[in-house]
Amino acid sequence: MDLQLKGKSAVVTGGTRGIGRAIAEGFADEGANVAICARKADQVEEAVKALQAKGVKAFGQVVDIADGPALQGFVRAAAEALGGLDVLVSNASALVQGNSEADWQAMFEVDMLGAVRTWEAAKPLLEASAAAKGDAAFLIISSVSSVNADNPSSYGAMKAALIHFAKGVARQNAANKVRCNVVSPGTVYFDDGVWGNVKANMPGFFDQMIKRNPTGRMGTPEEIAAATVFLASPRSAFTTGINMMVDGAITQRANF
Repeated sequence: MDLQLKGKSAVVTGGTRGIGRAIAEGFADEGANVAICARKADQVEEAVKALQAKGVKAFGQVVDIADGPALQGFVRAAAEALGGLDVLVSNASALVQGNSEADWQAMFEVDMLGAVRTWEAAKPLLEASAAAKGDAAFLIISSVSSVNADNPSSYGAMKAALIHFAKGVARQNAANKVRCNVVSPGTVYFDDGVWGNVKANMPGFFDQMIKRNPTGRMGTPEEIAAATVFLASPRSAFTTGINMMVDGAITQRANF
């Protein structure tokens, strides 16, 4: 299926490793130009070169997601470098699970305000793209932790808040053909990720989590990316305001 992304431009925050990197490469594989940001200069440089090797324009900057002006400046610079903006993916996360004030602050600054700030910077650019081409998209990466709560968790609560935010954005901007959707991954394995570290340091707990999933395995970054890229594409032009669980059925709730 042609996803009609060739020649379009996408921004992916936290795009040098794991899910974010897979999403950036997924867009590039479809012929879209891609801009990424992350905290480490060497990783940004390597990722940009890899994306350019796929035959598309690529742009990258070192950005602290909690630095609002820098983050919004990156979005504008990315659009200038790529010649516009058709898709925004808010993927970066503080990845803290605790209940301390510092944990809440980190999740709020990076996950919640990161999404809000990138949206505010990208909104006029996405509106212009939608007016010219008929479709533009804002994607947010949340988590199945948004619907599971065994204890107070800054991570789960902020991931849930992102879904609420996305629904409001979707409804407010639907008439302008700017869509907003959420992708909520379940347990996703890659070597230097959260579950890669769990496997190396707590193999017993890792095995328990594998057994909890009816598929008998964890997902891959590429599987999350495939769902994200599809939802971002004009092929999904009538899909907005949803929270797509990509979890191998590890959650027990029915999503109505």
